[in-house]
Order: sequence, then C-alpha cells, then structure tokens
Amino acid sequence: MSLKNPDSPHGPVFPPQYLRQAYLERFPPEAFQRVETVFALRSATQQITNVLNEWLEGTAGSQARFQTLALLWGAGGRLVPHQDIIAALQVKRATVSALMYSLEQDGLVQSAGDPQDRRRLLAKLTEKGREVITRAMEMNAGRLKNALAGLSTDELVLFQSLLARVRDGFLQQAAAENAGH
Repeated sequence: MSLKNPDSPHGPVFPPQYLRQAYLERFPPEAFQRVETVFALRSATQQITNVLNEWLEGTAGSQARFQTLALLWGAGGRLVPHQDIIAALQVKRATVSALMYSLEQDGLVQSAGDPQDRRRLLAKLTEKGREVITRAMEMNAGRLKNALAGLSTDELVLFQSLLARVRDGFLQQAAAENAGH
C-alpha cells in the first residue's frame, strides 16, 4: 500500500520512484511501509508548518510565539512560570529565554522575578499581547475548521491517539538506545 493521495495536487508524499525501488531491493515491504510512513509524516508536518507560519505571520509571528501567547492567555491573567512554558513547548530554557525576550521587546509579554523564589521568572500577557493572541485565535479558528473539515470528531480523536502512539514509540526507542550507550 502506498501513501500517495491521488486527490492531492501536491503529488506523492514519498520521495522519487528510484528511492522506493532501491529500498525495496534491500528491505522487505513491511520495512518499506514503516519508512514510507515516516516520510509521509515528515512531509505532512513540514507542509502544515509552512501554512501555519504563513497564517501567523501577520499576528503572533510564529508557532512558538503563538503557543506561548496562547498559554499566557489561557492563564487568564495569572502569572505563569517560564518553566511551565518550557515544559509546554518541550524546548530548552535558552529557547524560551530568547522567545520571551522577543515577546517583551514587542510589548506582548511582561516577565518578572518570583518574589518567593528569585530563581524563577514569571510571565503574563500585556493588553497588546492579549489583543494579538485574541486576533490570531479568531482568524485561525475558521481556518482550522476548514482545513480539518474532512475529518469527523471521532477521526480527529483517533488521529491524535495514533500520533501519540507513534511519538511514544520513537521516544521508547531513543530511550532504549541511550540506555545501551
């Protein structure tokens, strides 16, 4: 079974035929199916990332900025530790530090030291930040509805579950390899 979408104007989700043939000459079809799945996932992820970046260009600016502003918006005015943002975005502290600096420079976020623990930084949205994230959410709610219109609620839940299982499989394999070294 090939993961080509004949209805897609963007062509097949897998690389050229010569790579397919070379892989099948060396590995069994089941192995090819797994690698084809990874290529399909990577291709879809990259294309979705490109579209999301385009959508966010005029509002939040990037996916990381959007996610950070959304986290702060969801906190409803409560101060959010930078550590919570690091955990939610699953990135390194330095990434969030640079991100928060950029958001502060743009007047979207305010950060301050935690009075109970000076090692912790806390963040909240400014009024300008609230306006930007509200506009971005409103604009993108309709876009997401249209983009995912071909999937039912049950299919979306199944898709999320399958993605979580794939992610977990990769994380388990990486942990096993790291434990072996």
